[in-house]
Amino acid sequence: MSTSPSTWLHIGAGSFHRAHQAVYLHRLIESGDASWSLALGNIRDDMTPLLNALAKQNGAYTLETVDSSGAREYETIRSVRQIVPWDAELAALTAVGADPQTRIISFTVTEGGYYLDQHHKLDVANADLAADLESDPKKGDHRTIYGTLSAILRARQAQGHGAVTLLNCDNLRHNGERFRDGLLEFLALRQETALRDWVLVNTSSPNSMVDRITPRPTSEVRERALAATGVDDPCALMGERFIQWVIEDNFIAGRPALEQVGVEMVESVLPYEEAKIRILNASHSCAAWAGTLIGLSTINGDMAVPSIRQMMLDYVTRDVIPCLTPSPLDLVRYRDTVMDRFSNPYILDSNQRVAADGFSKMPGFIAPTLQECFARGATPEATAMLPALFFVFLQRWQAGTLPYEYQDGIFDADATRAMLTSADPIAAYAADPMLWGKLAGDPAFTDLLRGAVARTQQWLASMQSA
Repeated sequence: MSTSPSTWLHIGAGSFHRAHQAVYLHRLIESGDASWSLALGNIRDDMTPLLNALAKQNGAYTLETVDSSGAREYETIRSVRQIVPWDAELAALTAVGADPQTRIISFTVTEGGYYLDQHHKLDVANADLAADLESDPKKGDHRTIYGTLSAILRARQAQGHGAVTLLNCDNLRHNGERFRDGLLEFLALRQETALRDWVLVNTSSPNSMVDRITPRPTSEVRERALAATGVDDPCALMGERFIQWVIEDNFIAGRPALEQVGVEMVESVLPYEEAKIRILNASHSCAAWAGTLIGLSTINGDMAVPSIRQMMLDYVTRDVIPCLTPSPLDLVRYRDTVMDRFSNPYILDSNQRVAADGFSKMPGFIAPTLQECFARGATPEATAMLPALFFVFLQRWQAGTLPYEYQDGIFDADATRAMLTSADPIAAYAADPMLWGKLAGDPAFTDLLRGAVARTQQWLASMQSA
């Protein structure tokens, strides 16, 4: 490992990075190892107010953590030593990424930010991706992680600044591999053969699994932090006490000694990510869609409804655990820990945040369990309730009766309206290969969804009459 001062650039200035990856590096710096520091930037200008506020504080910010008893702790996180200002051509971000001292570039752009279809190939019909594919490499108007990193790596290659690790920190199955395949396909489509060859030799892309519930910051967090610390921090945020990070130890240009501060460095992240994606992430979405449909606004509020909790338990116990067995994890214990974390009344994670990006979550989090159950001759009735909830959720969106704006990085509003207003909306929904892969259009799957939607409507009727 390198002992010279090194930069770790993170792209994606949302709350999760600041409550997760930045915290681990902060712990390492606090232990006396200051050989790495973070630079933080963003692809789009939506985080510019936050970046400006962080810059005024030299990158420092207050993190509030809370456990299920309501005990709160406050800490000033100081691992972000450089704020990369946003500009339309991403010139500053490209310069930091191409700097020889930058040896890791990580990113959180949400599941939809990888633009992958059911075959894990790039969805070239997406407008943002199509724009980046057609963009002039001499200009920096990039909209996607692929276009942004291509510009950085192109500059790095031209300047002879050497290898760099590209670290995916999103909830994407096989996230390092899927991102790397997408980047190489992007470069092939742009006919950048020399840069693609350079990337193959000079980058690595470890798979990783990240976990910490991090609600969107609120003014209440800022007020509590002020009362507790005496510092009025506009960048204050909150996370649950639980935190986990599992990474495959495949860093091409050195790395911080993250294992000294609780990161699990492993040969294969697969069993950890499968458990997390199917048990935690999919159940989280189940709660958010169900709770929204009955007028609730927070995950802990959803968990207080016995029928929602049972829906989640049935999904995991009947379908997911059999699919993932054998596993090095105690899956029943993991399930129960997840349920307890969701029930924390002090987190107040919003249904709006967790319900987002359903068109990415359905094929990534839920369809694999459906497919594997069918493959082994089981009927996944419990799992089918999740896509049924999302279907009814979309019907509410179409009717304009959702209590909030639905946010989705790959949402095609016109195509969704066409599906919902077709002669047989459930059949059209079940026939979408982007969502269901090889199950799309299968009569048994369509019948299963039809029954699950009917059960969802019956459940909603019972909740209204209770």
